[in-house]
Amino acid sequence: MKVCYIILFIFVSCTQAPVIRRGSGGYQSYNKTPVNNNAFASIKKKVALLELFNESPYGKEDLAIHTTQELKKELSRTRDYVVDNESGHLFGTSKEVYSGGGMKLAQLSRKAKLSGINLVIYGRITMARVRQKKDEIGFLRKVKSYSELILELRVFDVNANKEIYAEKINGNVNDSNMRFFMSDRKEGLIYKRKLMRYSARVAVKRFLPKLAKLGAKLDWTGRVAKIIGSKIYINAGRKSGIQTGDVLKVLTEGQEVFDPESGALLGVSKGEVKGTLEIVDYFGPDGAVAILHSGGSVTEGDFVQLY
Repeated sequence: MKVCYIILFIFVSCTQAPVIRRGSGGYQSYNKTPVNNNAFASIKKKVALLELFNESPYGKEDLAIHTTQELKKELSRTRDYVVDNESGHLFGTSKEVYSGGGMKLAQLSRKAKLSGINLVIYGRITMARVRQKKDEIGFLRKVKSYSELILELRVFDVNANKEIYAEKINGNVNDSNMRFFMSDRKEGLIYKRKLMRYSARVAVKRFLPKLAKLGAKLDWTGRVAKIIGSKIYINAGRKSGIQTGDVLKVLTEGQEVFDPESGALLGVSKGEVKGTLEIVDYFGPDGAVAILHSGGSVTEGDFVQLY
């Protein structure tokens, strides 16, 4: 009988669930057993999306606004990012950032970091146009339309205080349909507008896989917003993917490191670990409540990352 209990104990021990560790990219199993559960999603990085602008004469401000909205919508659907609607005013518009040569982002990076922003995305439409080729004869004519758009997007890493991505992406598409001769001009303008908007959507969708790869390499960083008694309030919560039971390490602010010869910013050093916190509850639209897990001397403004 004892032998049966021993065998049963060994069997249960061998079939227990693998040890799971929580990381910036989600939970990882030490024995590489795949884990398919929505609860194991990564913590979302907070993004400040600046209003794009249109340098081309076609579409003007309407096309820039539409492209910005498309990008915001697609970012909100990802598992890696959450768009902070209140942070755009920190930096202004993309046009203002371009006009300053990008220096405004570096100057405001600490302020953005304290607001919980991880990345700033900005950009512009550098080219947009619609070309059409029509049959020369016939009452019912075939129209071939070509929509060409180039969207330039840039990503600024607030924690590293430097730009980490810049690329021009095309949203070129073609379409053909049958049009009656002498068709309404207004209808034609509406059609071109829709086609150009579709080009913007194509360009945005081509950008997202690149951004997903980029985000997987970056650490999420949050901040201690407030301390009341034994409760420590973090500026990220349920919306960002923080879960009760998560353990966060508390860090001091890293220091900027410059090249002694050129004076160029090389990056930001990692802060020192002061202790750890455990998430126990949520508050507000996207905040979490933690208690001290180990260590001490945690102060408001300290930075936190997943342990």
